[in-house]
Amino acid sequence: MKGLLQRVRGARVEVAGQVVGAIDQGLLVLVAVEPEDSREQADKLLHKLLNYRVFSDEQGKMNRSLKDVGGGLLLVSQFTLAADTRNGMRPSFSTAAPPALGAELFDYLVERAKASHPEVATGQFGADMQVHLVNDGPVTLMLQI
Repeated sequence: MKGLLQRVRGARVEVAGQVVGAIDQGLLVLVAVEPEDSREQADKLLHKLLNYRVFSDEQGKMNRSLKDVGGGLLLVSQFTLAADTRNGMRPSFSTAAPPALGAELFDYLVERAKASHPEVATGQFGADMQVHLVNDGPVTLMLQI
């Protein structure tokens, strides 16, 4: 399971011109599910997302987590992150989970996130989404579980 974490000052996801998820300060995470992934990987990813120290402390060092700052968490399914780009000039998506498994594990991640954190928003699985964000820093990190 992969999560592309972006520290944001604000982010939102639109589907067909309608906002389906939005946060102010926090993390926007693009999530890719791979065929071998399980609920265990989803739990590990969520633990990292909530506790990874990417927010600045009083000295300007990245020492504070999402939990510490009370920020929002915007989770967006993004199967293209699982693409194999090693060969050729076109990505292969054979390394992405089938849609049913992707939806199941993404939904599980969202359910667990909502049970563990007060502010969680999402995109819409499988939809054509427009993601708007103000990246803070910029800070963008790839987490692979």
